[in-house]
Amino acid sequence: MDTSKKIKILYIDDEPNNLVSFKASFRFDYNVFIANNTDEAIKRLEENPDISVILSDQRMPGMTGVEFFEEIRTEFPNPIRILITGYTDIESVISAINRGHVFRYIKKPWEEADVKSAIDEAHKFYITTNMLAVKNEELQKAYEELDKFAYSATHDMRGPILSVLGIIDLTKNAEEMGEIKEMVGMMENAMLKLDNYIQNLHDHYSIRRGELNITEIDFDNVMKDMSDLYDITSRVKNVRFEKSVQQNGKFRGDDISIKIIANNLLSNAFKYQRKDADDKFVSFSIISENNQAVIIVEDNGIGIPEKNLNDVFTMFFRGANDEIGSGFGLYNVKDALNKINGKIEVSSSEDIGSKFIVTIPSK
Repeated sequence: MDTSKKIKILYIDDEPNNLVSFKASFRFDYNVFIANNTDEAIKRLEENPDISVILSDQRMPGMTGVEFFEEIRTEFPNPIRILITGYTDIESVISAINRGHVFRYIKKPWEEADVKSAIDEAHKFYITTNMLAVKNEELQKAYEELDKFAYSATHDMRGPILSVLGIIDLTKNAEEMGEIKEMVGMMENAMLKLDNYIQNLHDHYSIRRGELNITEIDFDNVMKDMSDLYDITSRVKNVRFEKSVQQNGKFRGDDISIKIIANNLLSNAFKYQRKDADDKFVSFSIISENNQAVIIVEDNGIGIPEKNLNDVFTMFFRGANDEIGSGFGLYNVKDALNKINGKIEVSSSEDIGSKFIVTIPSK
């Protein structure tokens, strides 16, 4: 049988004759590693991280089997532990189970059938626990994706909705029907785009559950979507919105991730403006060439204090308290960039403004 497909086990015993006998008895059934002391055992575990079962003699000089199991629990938590002992003291066995997380114990002199049965059961338990760990990790990721979807459907989308509410206030004071019709048209267009954006997020999180959908990206379309969302905000808040796109060649990436990044950066740029400033502006530029895209969002808003620059991508962190927010925006930007192997740089000065430079490689 190919040793690479055999169950890997480690046997520890300070008596050389026992090591030779054990390996001779089970070399055809398992891929057996042996060690005559605990230091050598740790070295074997480091060299073979896929060892699934450890068998150790209880009575060894310097350290008992129970003490050894207890010592390696943190560094090597996955292998299942079996204690071999010639002593039948029940208190010692209970101590082994409690302190060393021992799966089973085998009394000396051992029988081959008993050892094989214990190893096979231990390996099954090893497979089961590892599968549970993987499922728990997948479940945690699913919960995280659900959290981000809930955030995107509420916090991220609130900016355009507030813009529409602002237009409604303007409409209340409008006297000419032509002006009213123009504003209604702007609101309708914003709501249609918002509905489409929410639907895209719903499809992304509920169907793909965080998986990337790599397609060819037309950055003119990205710019148009962002313009449709923030042109109204620009007008209502009296913020000059500068935009530019330069795309040379094809670019492949995840469209939803790119739009999440752009939307969050623009949302913050418009939100954190200085209320008393005369010439407010937000600059949004996209340059795609040489198999990478660079997205730059710059503003002359309230800025970020230097002491907070290292914390802005942390979940729930908020650098200002005068605006409604949950502290998810830049965290989501960083998380999305991690998935598409992108990076982000930020420079900012308090009361002067902020500049975010995002670099995304083509897939």
